[in-house]
Amino acid sequence: MRTTPAPSADLSTRDRNRPSLTDRLGERMSRATVFGRRLGDIRADLARRPVPQHWTNLFGVVSLACIVVLTATGILLMFWYTPSSATTTYDGAYAPLRGAEVSHAFASTMRITFEIPGGLLVRQAHHWAGLLLPAAIIMQLLTTFFTGAFRRPRRGMWVLLFLIFVAALAGGWSGYALPDDLLSGTGLRITEGIALGIPVVGTWLASLLFGGSFPGEIIAHLYPLHVAIVPAVLIALVALRALAAWRVGPVQSPGAGRTGRNVVGVPLWPNAAARAGGLFALVTGVLLVISATVTVNPIQLYGPASPGDAGAGSQPDWYTGFLDGALRLVPSGWEFVLFDRTWTLAVLAPLAVVTLFLLAIAVYPFAEAWATGDIREHHLLERPRTTPTRTGIGVAAIVFYGTLWAAGSADLVATQFSVTFEGVIAVLQATLVLGPIVAFAIARRVCLGLQRRDRDAALHGYETGRLVRLPGGEYVEVHAPLPAEALARIERPEPRFLLVLHPDERGRLTLARRLQVRLSRWYLADSIDSETGARMVPVGEVARRP
Repeated sequence: MRTTPAPSADLSTRDRNRPSLTDRLGERMSRATVFGRRLGDIRADLARRPVPQHWTNLFGVVSLACIVVLTATGILLMFWYTPSSATTTYDGAYAPLRGAEVSHAFASTMRITFEIPGGLLVRQAHHWAGLLLPAAIIMQLLTTFFTGAFRRPRRGMWVLLFLIFVAALAGGWSGYALPDDLLSGTGLRITEGIALGIPVVGTWLASLLFGGSFPGEIIAHLYPLHVAIVPAVLIALVALRALAAWRVGPVQSPGAGRTGRNVVGVPLWPNAAARAGGLFALVTGVLLVISATVTVNPIQLYGPASPGDAGAGSQPDWYTGFLDGALRLVPSGWEFVLFDRTWTLAVLAPLAVVTLFLLAIAVYPFAEAWATGDIREHHLLERPRTTPTRTGIGVAAIVFYGTLWAAGSADLVATQFSVTFEGVIAVLQATLVLGPIVAFAIARRVCLGLQRRDRDAALHGYETGRLVRLPGGEYVEVHAPLPAEALARIERPEPRFLLVLHPDERGRLTLARRLQVRLSRWYLADSIDSETGARMVPVGEVARRP
């Protein structure tokens, strides 16, 4: 007798074989196209693209998290903020300032802080993200510099990263003034003094910036810069750098099995993307927790801006401290009269020094390539110890920047340590001149010493801590050879070549060529001979790419 299955059993079997809702959505999304390519193909390409695992890659994710937090909180603040310097009588929730004459910008910021639900959290998250973004970019610059990741074909990416840093500084400075409190007003007064100190065009420049006499319409002028121009430029630069990184490919540290033609790492999708997403969420969460628990920029304590007042001991945000410090380190009386005009070096000298310093950072990859004659493409990083000259230059730049940054708080150092302000300035002036020279020499010698230690470890192995007594009664420590991975990390990944001085096609020895050869010898005279342990200079012609 034939039996037929129950309808319920047939339905359950059919339901088990039917794809779930998420599977159907995933299938449809994989068939969708973006810019003429299927999402499924894009995901397959991401899965085939390896990404090296290194802690220096994390700073880019931190920067991106800061930019996203700044964008989200900035959009929210735009709904409540009033960019106007016109005065009004404050009658908000903060009782100590009721009845005070304030600007509409200050009043709206106070309303965000005390009357809008969650407004204080949003405003402080915006500020904390703005403080963290320059720090993350600076760490990217430092790790890129000391590992040589800026070399060809990534010189353009270095310039883009530097421009991102400048854009972050511009965004932070323009947003610093928008609350129109006494602290930001003091900073704007300094900005006006700098503009007026520029010869010939200073008065016109200050009038253009402020829209008349101080404070003028500076809030209305800075608002579009902060909410439209700087964000657009910042996002465009980040997108360009991401596109350049995709086309050039990742750079990796030297190691076993790693060459300039392959990349050893985890797939970009989903492994690296999941790790980056986790760090992104972690940074965002930490920013929100700090914003909810730690007060920053309490404008109600500073009070409204006043053209005739300045806060005692006022300090700028940390990332602009080096600009303020450059002004403080100029000796007094640096001015002269020429063409019936007073030229004050108290403004021109800091502007020139800071501008040259920033330009040197931007063009360094091109200067190093010209000095060494190296036009090859590099896809392997270098350890800082293997390039003592570059490392010394980087440490000298850090000392120079750190001295300028410390000078921005010279008055607080004097009051906290009960020393004279003039004495603090004199010490910082000497450090600014001598500190980079000493730092360069020390860093270079330390790198050479570390090279010698690596050479000894490669030749004799590492110390095991096990002592053995020989038949003659002598005790020696047993050394074990380094693992292959450690040896590959110690060895120089790529050969280095020295420029040779020879006449050009016309038989001339030009001054530029002589200077280039001298710089090449000075820059490359930092290797340790593997046989003798002495400093050596590799000899040979510079390698040319075919």
